[in-house]
Amino acid sequence: MEKAAFERWLESVSTSFLALSDQQRNQSLDHLISLSGAAQLRHLSNGLEALLKRDFLRLLPLELAFYLLRWLDPQTLLTCCLVCKQWNKVINTCTEVWQSVCRDLGWRIDETIQDAGHWKVVYLKAKLRMKQLNEEDAFETSSLIGHSARVYALYYRDGLLCTGSDDLSAKLWDVRTGQCVYGIQTHTCATVKFDEQKLVTGSFDNTIACWEWSTGAKIQQFRGHTGAVFSIDYNDELDTLVSGSADFTVKVWSLSAGTCVNTLTGHTEWVTKVHLQKSQVESMMHSPGDYILLSVDKYEIKVWPIGCEINCKCLKTLSVSEDRSVCLQPRLQFDGRYIVCCSDLGIYQWDFASFDVIRVIKPQQEPSSLSLLGFGDIFALLFDNHHLYVMDVRTEVIVGRWPLPAYRKSKRGSSFLPGVTSWLNGLDGKNDSGLVFATSMPDHSIHLVLWRENG
Repeated sequence: MEKAAFERWLESVSTSFLALSDQQRNQSLDHLISLSGAAQLRHLSNGLEALLKRDFLRLLPLELAFYLLRWLDPQTLLTCCLVCKQWNKVINTCTEVWQSVCRDLGWRIDETIQDAGHWKVVYLKAKLRMKQLNEEDAFETSSLIGHSARVYALYYRDGLLCTGSDDLSAKLWDVRTGQCVYGIQTHTCATVKFDEQKLVTGSFDNTIACWEWSTGAKIQQFRGHTGAVFSIDYNDELDTLVSGSADFTVKVWSLSAGTCVNTLTGHTEWVTKVHLQKSQVESMMHSPGDYILLSVDKYEIKVWPIGCEINCKCLKTLSVSEDRSVCLQPRLQFDGRYIVCCSDLGIYQWDFASFDVIRVIKPQQEPSSLSLLGFGDIFALLFDNHHLYVMDVRTEVIVGRWPLPAYRKSKRGSSFLPGVTSWLNGLDGKNDSGLVFATSMPDHSIHLVLWRENG
């Protein structure tokens, strides 16, 4: 058939075909296929594959492809990387996608790093770490042995752990090696805090002392409390030391002179925790940069302004029950923005600008009663008599746990503490190392829980 005649015939057939119903079109195609030879069937197969198997990811603008990929879960993304080289290339250049899945796992994101390949590797590492937490495989344990009597006080800083004991000694340990760095003779320690040069101890003999690590000499002694000193904190910039005691008072001292500057009254129970911290928020009562003192007893948290003035009045008293039917645990966290404390009702978080309770976390699963060790933007570290727990505070679900031995219980909360806590604001692949938790044991040793290296 000549070309012109063929084109007229094809146009006529096309017009007739379009006028048919779907069923008639299908019957027509079936008939034409039955009349076709190998060359026509091969042509038909190649044409159908191009029409039915269109690569939408290749055809879409890159921005739209990235938008669609953000809706996929991480495992599907990894599977899509195996479809073809083009898909793998597109997925591995979508930085936001991999940053998002890392963030969902509780990973801290550095927005300056825009290499999608980097974040894909980070995701795989994050996934492994969260799997280890879930399967009780993220931590390992060790012990520090050296005290001959009960260990009452612990304090951790920069890889070093200080322990104060009933054997009239304080020891400084390198957590990484398990070696004792310093050991000095002291009074019976109820609480300890240290820096590079000095150690400050609060004692059951109602006094506070400042010691020099290098010589073991007593630099300063603070006398004035009429009950055991359960908690201390100090700030060299302010030349101020604060202490909480069984005599229901908080005392403010000159750190260098050893003299009492002020005695703060109002507590009606043992003061088990004092904490000095700069405010990071503005309110009618304080400004960013102001030094704040928090003191805690069995039922109340009191907020005090601390500065150069001698006299100060309580800014606010916080509690979880007006009738004192609910006790606070003797542990408290304050970062300048939020106050966090735990009770049998759950974990309470106050906004420091308004002093309003902004959150009460009640675990959604057993155990229902947990004690607070550390609280961050992403994770919280909790424990009970048998286990250490990692909670995702965004979902309030326990994402990991670790068994604990029968450790020594302390009503004042001084015989156990968290280690590195920066990971509570988001893991970054580097801060999941070192000490997680330390507690004193009935045999006078110190039980350590440490991060296991992430394979």
